[in-house]
Amino acid sequence: MPFRDRDHGGRQLALRLLERSGSGDLDHAVVLALPRGGVPVAAPVAHALHVPLDVLVARKIGAPGRRETAIGAVVAEEPPLFDRRALEFLGLSEDALGADAARARTEVHRREHLYRAGRPAPDVKGRTVLLVDDGLATGLTARAALGFLRRQEPGRLVLAAPVGSPRAVAELRAYADDVLCLDQPPDLHAISEGYERFPQLSDAQVMDALRTFHASA
Repeated sequence: MPFRDRDHGGRQLALRLLERSGSGDLDHAVVLALPRGGVPVAAPVAHALHVPLDVLVARKIGAPGRRETAIGAVVAEEPPLFDRRALEFLGLSEDALGADAARARTEVHRREHLYRAGRPAPDVKGRTVLLVDDGLATGLTARAALGFLRRQEPGRLVLAAPVGSPRAVAELRAYADDVLCLDQPPDLHAISEGYERFPQLSDAQVMDALRTFHASA
């Protein structure tokens, strides 16, 4: 495409979701952002659809020496989810990555406490849940989040992102009722390639985006 920034990607997602939604499809829906990058994408989606916005914190487990390459992910108190093909290729075991998983879970709890500021997690049972991220590279973090949400018995579970790899999108269709990914370059190497501006976000920026949304809702 690429998208100008995450906000632009979110606005384009919102337009497509509105086009695809039928009468009553968004009744009692909730948008859950995967922070940090998913929050500025999810905010314009929730605003356009007139539904609540919250976060679902998941954390990737990076490969040794290449922390940006996800080989696992954790969410809440769920067991870590690992890419078994990647572990085999790298000659690693889940046990060997136990300390990395524990650090990732500690960070999940820290962010949950910070971003929610005392708010309870939303009850998603029977509701349409729109899980939003800024991109789908390996898809591991989204897969862990979808598995966690599925066990809470939502009425419908939709994953949405502006950009992603075709392989990740195809694999994630097995874990959601619908996957919406607007741009799927066949040679995508990094999510940042889908955006003109893709700055790293701080906790303060995430919290400010959430506060701004809730103040205007």
